[in-house]
Amino acid sequence: MADSVLYEVSDGLATITINRPEAMNAMNVEAKTALRDSVTAAAADPAVRAVLLTATGRAFCVGQDLKEHTTLLAADKEAGTRATMDTVREHYSPIVRTLAAMPKPVVAGVNGVAAGAGLGFALAADYRLVADTATFTTAFAGVALTADSGVSWTLPRLIGHGRAADLLLFPRSFSAQEAYELGIANRLVPAAELAAEAAAVARALAEGPTLAFAAIKESLAHGAAHSLDETLAKEGELQARAGASEDHTIAVRAFIAKEKPTYLGH
Repeated sequence: MADSVLYEVSDGLATITINRPEAMNAMNVEAKTALRDSVTAAAADPAVRAVLLTATGRAFCVGQDLKEHTTLLAADKEAGTRATMDTVREHYSPIVRTLAAMPKPVVAGVNGVAAGAGLGFALAADYRLVADTATFTTAFAGVALTADSGVSWTLPRLIGHGRAADLLLFPRSFSAQEAYELGIANRLVPAAELAAEAAAVARALAEGPTLAFAAIKESLAHGAAHSLDETLAKEGELQARAGASEDHTIAVRAFIAKEKPTYLGH
């Protein structure tokens, strides 16, 4: 992986760190490619049981690197092409799809400003720990663009259509506290404690019943777009699968013995 994104796997936890602090972790082509490849690797690796997505410096990710973007747009204009905007299809969409769909819990440790695609990355996670000093902005309309990175799908599901429309049509910065009140942040953490607490939460998930977590992710995604009867049927299917797992047997035996279970992930 490139230096712009750090990737480490330890005891079942993949930690992916956006690492362009000098640019507030803006996404240039190198970083977008590295992040896409990192989340793909984590999703495919059977040794990875959970993922922590975080960043270095004072920002989580401010979205597209507009300096590089301006240069690429100028090259497009000269060549009579529109290749620059293919980045949504080639980078942002695969990153978000993989984060949201992988059968493993994904934790976002939002250490600072999350804007545009950076907000999209955070929203694609299953659980968001947010530094109390962090800020968020939808950003897109501020540079005459529409939402990408899944924001038009994730944001209204978290905060409702009306509030999502307000933030997208009239982009503004909002605080970690407001993000918590809106339902974007699952947990607010003092900034100095974020790295340790996010790692602890992700580690606890990596040590948990990961087959059950995968089923929970699948059932939540299914339920968001299907009827009650269809959702009940899906729950039955997923529960039968979870009930047949060795982890379920381990959990029941540990409960009866009043012991802490050690899950195997199968």
